[in-house]
Amino acid sequence: ITLDFLLISYLLPRVALVIGVAAPLLTFRNTDQITGNSLECDRCPPGTFMRAPCTATQKTQCAPCPQGSFTELWNYIGKCLRCGVCGHNEVEKTACTANSNCQCQCKQGYYHKKNYDMCVRHSECPSGQEVLTKGTADEDTVCQTCPDGSYSDTVSLVLKGSIWHDSMCTSCEELKSRGEITTSPPNHTTIWVMHKLPSEDGKRQGATSGLNLSDLHARINAWVASASANQIRQLPEILAKTGANSAGERLQSKLQRIDSNLKQLCALGNEVDVQSL
Repeated sequence: ITLDFLLISYLLPRVALVIGVAAPLLTFRNTDQITGNSLECDRCPPGTFMRAPCTATQKTQCAPCPQGSFTELWNYIGKCLRCGVCGHNEVEKTACTANSNCQCQCKQGYYHKKNYDMCVRHSECPSGQEVLTKGTADEDTVCQTCPDGSYSDTVSLVLKGSIWHDSMCTSCEELKSRGEITTSPPNHTTIWVMHKLPSEDGKRQGATSGLNLSDLHARINAWVASASANQIRQLPEILAKTGANSAGERLQSKLQRIDSNLKQLCALGNEVDVQSL
């Protein structure tokens, strides 16, 4: 018996008593196979299993759980439990350890629907609505009706949402008064497009140039707040020059789709030349 085991066995019941919770059962009754007497044996702590029960001459023998197995409770089982495996559309949130099973959560783009007890895809905001609250691993996307003067032609508004940007609404009146096609309403979609751009291998960029993720987001958001539509439209070319060709092409495709929808829905005709922007 190790010192840690003795300390845990002695202290845990007393700590539980002080904080007002029920202490775990630390012993079990076992019949000695030689004498036939009923013995009170110690249970094995979490992270271990019982190799041999106590006898009249020795205490319970415990052993650590092998890799890939666990026990969460004080126990007297003959082997540890096998670690679980995440289900369909789930990813591992917390790895399995000797004293706890793995924890899973829905992968990106999905949430846990309690009625079905499974991960289902986030809802898309229908025509005429925009994203109010972005979906999480536990909650579905919440949509709201576009403000007066906003519009939508296709699912998820002017631009359908994806894993790297939200859906987007805009106003024809604002577009006509400004005389230009912007990529997003202020303070919303552009920020998502900017700080969630994937790298060449499809993974999100981490911190660069010594900046942590929070600082990087702050700088990007500050730039977006002051950038003109023309500067934003130059991003695909800039990304291509840095070697992020895939990201640049995807962004250019999004911009062209916005232009096309805006021209059609706001009846701008040839007032805005997409190719010249």
